[in-house]
Amino acid sequence: MKNINESIYEYNRLKLHVISTKKFKTITILLRCKNILDKESITERALLPFVLQSGTKEYDNPVKLRTYLDDLYGARLSVDVTKKGSFHILSIRVDVVNDKFLPNKEKLLSQACKILADVLLNPVIENEGFKSEFVETEKRILSQKLDAIYDDKMQYASQRITEEMFENDDYKYNSLGISEDITKINSQSLFKIYEEIISNDEIDIYILGDIDKEEAKKNIEHSFGTFLSKTPNIKPLENKNKSNRDEVKEVKEEQDISQGKLNIGYFTNITYKDEDYFALQMFNGIFGGFSHSKLFINVREKNSLAYFANSRIESHKGIMLVMTGIEASKYKQANEIIDEQLEEMKKGNITEKEIEQTKLVLINQILETLDTPRGLLELFYHNVVSNKERKFDEWINKLNSVTKEQIVKVANKIEKDTIYFLSGKEAN
Repeated sequence: MKNINESIYEYNRLKLHVISTKKFKTITILLRCKNILDKESITERALLPFVLQSGTKEYDNPVKLRTYLDDLYGARLSVDVTKKGSFHILSIRVDVVNDKFLPNKEKLLSQACKILADVLLNPVIENEGFKSEFVETEKRILSQKLDAIYDDKMQYASQRITEEMFENDDYKYNSLGISEDITKINSQSLFKIYEEIISNDEIDIYILGDIDKEEAKKNIEHSFGTFLSKTPNIKPLENKNKSNRDEVKEVKEEQDISQGKLNIGYFTNITYKDEDYFALQMFNGIFGGFSHSKLFINVREKNSLAYFANSRIESHKGIMLVMTGIEASKYKQANEIIDEQLEEMKKGNITEKEIEQTKLVLINQILETLDTPRGLLELFYHNVVSNKERKFDEWINKLNSVTKEQIVKVANKIEKDTIYFLSGKEAN
């Protein structure tokens, strides 16, 4: 696979990553603000990007801003919040058509860079805060998003296992924040958090597309101006990836539901920056990541214990979550069979067919991810979060070179931490 090269330009305030590739007919500009996930600010941080996208000083309401973007041949502005490891991350993204495919060479890149800078640095301000109309609207929407987690029992169970595993760590909070804290936010308090983010967050800007690197660099320098020269006041960044639990924690909860949700949390003791990360990817694929996995075959297919059974890893927090949907009466049996599959892997009962199938699926996933701007930028951003640079060729080569012995070694590092079971009220 031909590598995709990244040019990085460092300023006092941020890092600019220019990724020149002919794979796409669009140009994507992605800005990310990263800082420690903190209970005291997570809800305001989750709300902020949605308020910022409501307007700028020049286009001071959503209609004006959308109209301007439509005039840029349907440019798209989107925002998001997420968490990776112990970090909370805000994203602002602009997608525009590449000038090369337009008849009049409109210089959309420079306009896209400017609107990105304006969204971040020139928001609509009133009474020393954000426009209250924008804040109240987005507060309602954020509250609805958090309420929806309760209604989606798969998502709810995933949130609850995280809360139980990390009862003494702010990682337990959803990236969208804390529902009870939304009402406390006003225009002025949100603006104070905004000023802290502008001063303290690590900021990375990615420009991806068939572009000239120097032109991209000049456009960012012109759009962000003196902001680039400011020295940030960044808090020390750290990750907490260990459990000090003496025995497995078991939590049961009842609600008015028909299908039980059994989730199990493990500490892998491995993160993205570690050398056995690729062996961990292989372990997860064989254990529960795919339809040929041990969990899928033994828990769902052979024993008919689950409507679904899978596992996933969080690459920067060093955890693995097993998620199943089961009948309440099968709780004990499902737990036992899940435990058995992990023990089988620790003993080395892994076939060459399982290894080869998993390598093929993982590599195919990577290649598919590289075929979209969003996926490609996600892979690049792993390097920032982990402070560990990995080339895409390395992903393919290292996965291909993973041995059975390495997978077994990883399996024996994995520690079961918490069991969470959500069942119907009639189950007990």
